[in-house]
Amino acid sequence: MSGNQLTGYPENWGQMTREEKRAWRLDQWRRSAEAIDFVSPEAKANCKTRLERIIAVLSVEEPDRVPVYSASGLLPLKLANVDYYTAIREPEKAAEAFRDFNQKYAEDLDAWSMPSYLAVPARALEILDLKVYAFPGHGMPDTAFNFQFVEGEYMKPDEYDVFLQDPSDFWLRTYLPRIFGVFEPLGTTSPLTDIWEIIQMQLPGLVRPDIQGMLERLLAAARELTSYYQVMGPAAALGAAMGFPAVPFIGFAKAPYDVLGDTLRGTKGVLMDMLRQPDKVLAAMDRIADLMIKSIVESPQTPQGLVVIFPLHKGADGWMSEQQFLKFYWPPLKKVVSALAEEGILCWLFAEGSYESRLDLLNEFPRAAVCWQFDRTNMARAKEILGKDCAIIGNVSSSLLVTGSSEEVKAECRRLIEICAPGGGYYLGPGAVAEFPKLENLKAMADAAREYGVYSGQ
Repeated sequence: MSGNQLTGYPENWGQMTREEKRAWRLDQWRRSAEAIDFVSPEAKANCKTRLERIIAVLSVEEPDRVPVYSASGLLPLKLANVDYYTAIREPEKAAEAFRDFNQKYAEDLDAWSMPSYLAVPARALEILDLKVYAFPGHGMPDTAFNFQFVEGEYMKPDEYDVFLQDPSDFWLRTYLPRIFGVFEPLGTTSPLTDIWEIIQMQLPGLVRPDIQGMLERLLAAARELTSYYQVMGPAAALGAAMGFPAVPFIGFAKAPYDVLGDTLRGTKGVLMDMLRQPDKVLAAMDRIADLMIKSIVESPQTPQGLVVIFPLHKGADGWMSEQQFLKFYWPPLKKVVSALAEEGILCWLFAEGSYESRLDLLNEFPRAAVCWQFDRTNMARAKEILGKDCAIIGNVSSSLLVTGSSEEVKAECRRLIEICAPGGGYYLGPGAVAEFPKLENLKAMADAAREYGVYSGQ
């Protein structure tokens, strides 16, 4: 795409190679870091060092030493005696807890802890009556310390053709009313394509009390979200000012199969559809892939970003056979990743669970186009198969960070560094972030990176 089609890019964007586009995005990141109002000259120097270290790893090169991926989970809340119910409803208390934690321990941990677990603006979601997530006070006990996805058939087995014909209309008048109580009135409205020339014929719909109530609730939710992000948003900026650069994330994406199996049909539904109507499944995933590519590439924040994260759910070992993986899961995911890579975007693929049987199937992208974060996969095999072309991240055991000793954690980190660090491209961190790791174990992980992760000649 050319610069005059998408704002924020050079005029010759359409003629640039993938490598040139990636280099441009990395330079954007460097320039944004130079413009930060740092708290001290030392913080500025540390920010540059950490930024170049991360860039080297993501580029599958040797940095000065192995970086550490933050893994504090909800520990800052626990140390501040703030429960999760309060944190997601009173962001000021959550932000203060994380700010205090970072000021005390960020240098020791070599990482700035972000409240990523707090991506639940509870008050706004309660106004919207979100049905696909449960959280404390909303489908879960007030004492719970997490949130959960509520699976269901939010698209019926006979609705593939309706979705394929007009995905936006399906989303607006069918899917959204099923997952948000606030949008239920949209289920009985006419398609927007009914608005042609004589628009006053459609305007009487605004007289409906349920439509007016929906709009009022949307405004109330918008005000809650504005307040929420005004509090939570500055956390990343403060981290950067203290010398901890934030990776410029564009956003999240999913494998098209996971969109279908998580978001629309549910696990049981999509597994049945693979057997009963496989052609519909393939057609829907191809449509989802195209929509996802367009959404990310044309997003206004994409020119300022570098990384899109893909949490991969249903492609892990045991979910489906290799034949099914190669037919249903991998091709549409590869289509999305390949398209984003051509735009210089780095795809961060979080392989949840074990990908032991998939490793030989994954190395199909250009060098440094993707990085793989592994949860329960053999890292020696991952390094051997993928390490020359992909950055790899993980997989310090979450259970070890919670229940192990600092000596055990440090020994495990040393083992992983010795396996994965040679040649560069390794980012030390957990396979999955535990809710309440031990503070001394997080320090042990950082100490291991400093002690065992330094490259020769540095």
